Amino acid sequence: MNPISINDLSHSLIGAAIEVHRELGPGLLESAYETAYSHELKLRGIAHVRQQVMPIVYKGVPLDSGYRIDILVDDRLVIELKSVEKLIPLFSTQVLTYLRLGGYQLGLLMNFNVPKLVDGIERISNNAQNLSAPPRPPR
Repeated sequence: MNPISINDLSHSLIGAAIEVHRELGPGLLESAYETAYSHELKLRGIAHVRQQVMPIVYKGVPLDSGYRIDILVDDRLVIELKSVEKLIPLFSTQVLTYLRLGGYQLGLLMNFNVPKLVDGIERISNNAQNLSAPPRPPR
């Protein structure tokens, strides 16, 4: 189990995203930011998985839905990356759905297509009063 709190982890992840945005700026495709961000996380020693499959089970039947989390950090924090003109409520709902389906506590929605990255980050909680709880056991 990683001893770092989910809030401290979130802070580190935002710092890594700001570094990527400083280097690349706005205007690239989401895939470029995902690759650069993953590299930055590796440089910082932050465990993560790219394009984590998000299984959906309906009445006991696994559905081949094709949903994937852009980046799953430390098997407990969801990162959804965007490069869009503006964030819309559907994107927040997407992250919240990933949190609920996976049993994760916290997600970060990050839009890199903004002049200042802090204006493009949304923090989404599945259970706000329980953010200091230990992470759920690995699957």
